[in-house]
Amino acid sequence: MKVNYNLQAIIANKSLSISENNLAVSSTRLSSGYKINNAKDNPSGIAIAKRMNAQLKGLNKAIQNATDGISVIQTAEGALAEIQEMVQRMNELAVKAATGALVDDDRALVMEEVSQLKDEIARVAATTDFNGQKLLNGECDLKGYTSEAGATIEYYSDDIQLGTYSLAITPVFDADGNLTDDTSVNFGAAGPTGDELHFDANCVTKVKGNTITITDALQNEVRIAIDQNTFTGAGSAMTLDLTGIGAMRFQIGANEGQVLPIRIPTISLSNMEIDTLDVSTAEGARIGIGQLAAANDYISAVRSRLGAYQNRLENTQESLEASSESVTSAYSSIMDVDMATEMTEYTKLQVLTQAGTSMLAQANERPQQLLQLLQ
Repeated sequence: MKVNYNLQAIIANKSLSISENNLAVSSTRLSSGYKINNAKDNPSGIAIAKRMNAQLKGLNKAIQNATDGISVIQTAEGALAEIQEMVQRMNELAVKAATGALVDDDRALVMEEVSQLKDEIARVAATTDFNGQKLLNGECDLKGYTSEAGATIEYYSDDIQLGTYSLAITPVFDADGNLTDDTSVNFGAAGPTGDELHFDANCVTKVKGNTITITDALQNEVRIAIDQNTFTGAGSAMTLDLTGIGAMRFQIGANEGQVLPIRIPTISLSNMEIDTLDVSTAEGARIGIGQLAAANDYISAVRSRLGAYQNRLENTQESLEASSESVTSAYSSIMDVDMATEMTEYTKLQVLTQAGTSMLAQANERPQQLLQLLQ
């Protein structure tokens, strides 16, 4: 029997320390609900889990973004529905004014309502917004620029190859300030290298009001508005820069590049081709019927586009929710503790701790037995 080194007590103390440490870990797991509370618990597991957690939080925000996108579209579509109602009302008025039973004084009264409706369409298009962002005035449309003052790109098709184009416009205006068929468009460079959707001499040009519409063989369009008072580049080479930038971009995924650009074409009287609508004469009313049919088609096309966006966002939302559910399940399998199993482990460690404490006490008492030898 030895006094200086009580090996039994050392062994009992070591075992008790191990049991107490394990009991502390088990207690932490039971109180937090997580299997991994520190990096030392599972170094590779915590790295995987934290990546999953970042993905999960990103997915949940993307779901919210998709919901916001649907709200934006619903706001724009509601305004467009009202505009279309006004266009249809103007069509009724144009049909009424086209009949020979009315005189010009009657048509002047009809024209007053048409003018008010045109002003209201312009107002709605200019003021409809979501969270302070205008939706119908072109802020959410693809941007394009020209090198000449007085020449403005009002619209171009989605499928046009982006880049810089060259052309020369020689406008001819009538007494009312509208472009005539004598207006000429001469094309320069075909467009970006390798571009199959370029504009060249085979394109069809059409003028209406102050707008020139250029259409290629694949029915892609560019609309250029010419201001009679400020345009000074008649016959001179002019560049068109089609940027492809401007659509409202929604982050619909947790990773970089997972975006959906939502393009809302500009709603304006000129784009709807009713800026020159005049039903104060029988001839003007008959022409107006065709103009309003085109305007109705334009609004219908925009609403159809928005409807397709909304359907896509709703499908995206469902897909994101399914992905979030799967990632949550995987994250839970790594991080969440099995309470029943851990409680069994905790009970076992409690017993071992109590037993270790008892054995350490008994081991510490053994050296006292040496006192009997000294009596």
